[in-house]
Amino acid sequence: MLLRRYRLLVQHVLFVVLMYGGRFGVNLGPAVPCFACPYVFGCGGYCYLMGFQGYIGFGISAVHFWGFEGLRAAGYFLLFVGLVMLLGKAWCGFACPFGLISDWLTLLRRKLGIPGAKIAPGTLKKLGAVKYALLAFCAVGPVLINLGVLHRDFYIPFCQMFCPGKPLLPLFAGDTRHLALDLTNWATLVITACSLTVTGACLAAMFIRPRFFCTFCPMLALIHLLKPITPLALRKEPELCHGCGTCQRVCAMDVERVCTEKAASDVQTGDCINCGDCVAGCCAEGALSLKYAGKTIVSSSPSLALGLAKSGRPGSRGGAAGDSR
Repeated sequence: MLLRRYRLLVQHVLFVVLMYGGRFGVNLGPAVPCFACPYVFGCGGYCYLMGFQGYIGFGISAVHFWGFEGLRAAGYFLLFVGLVMLLGKAWCGFACPFGLISDWLTLLRRKLGIPGAKIAPGTLKKLGAVKYALLAFCAVGPVLINLGVLHRDFYIPFCQMFCPGKPLLPLFAGDTRHLALDLTNWATLVITACSLTVTGACLAAMFIRPRFFCTFCPMLALIHLLKPITPLALRKEPELCHGCGTCQRVCAMDVERVCTEKAASDVQTGDCINCGDCVAGCCAEGALSLKYAGKTIVSSSPSLALGLAKSGRPGSRGGAAGDSR
């Protein structure tokens, strides 16, 4: 499928830029709306969640935060908002280095002929709420440190304990330090043990289910909260929908609403990563489209979906190659 190949090309180019760009003078700053890790030496820009946690913790404890440091924190926040407005959730579908690793694992599983796992829609909806809880933890954790509830070594608690990018992404720069337990004190032991456990579980889960961690990603939650000011949108013309279900079958996030919505045109949910696979897989002319500021970037059509049709009538339930599991 042409659109998917284009997306993979963009993903790999941005993987190189975000992972190694700093070695060649490229610096997108600390407000990037995806999992690009500052623990990677020579990275070309990194995840805003680290600064988000750091400035909350620093701002509460430092009187001079309301001077230059406060302005800098506000500037980074505005930069983050600007970048979200520029690309929206396409940062997740097209730019996130950790998302590309997940896609590599899915590709490997398919090459090996191993079937993927499916989660019931009700369960998936409940699991999706976890990303908002983790986003709240990003804000509350630094506060608890300043109140003395958490040990000072938990200074950026989400990055240290729950982000699988911290141990994994530095490996692409030859850095294995974050794969070891830190025995400095009880806090560092808990931090590193938790980090390695979460990372191992995520790797296993991402192998059997596409984009598994995206379901829990607080960055995705934060970007979705800015949806009202984001020009990029997924739209549906319900009257043109055939009801074949291909859009859900090809969706890495298993979003159900794109298929089931019969009235509203806005079908972009909190779990959507704007990868465009549903648009590319839909055989109904103009039923689905990605729009930017109201203008159509790409819309569904039989010719666009031709690469997904293995056999049978295009768009039929039996004829669509929708294995995203």
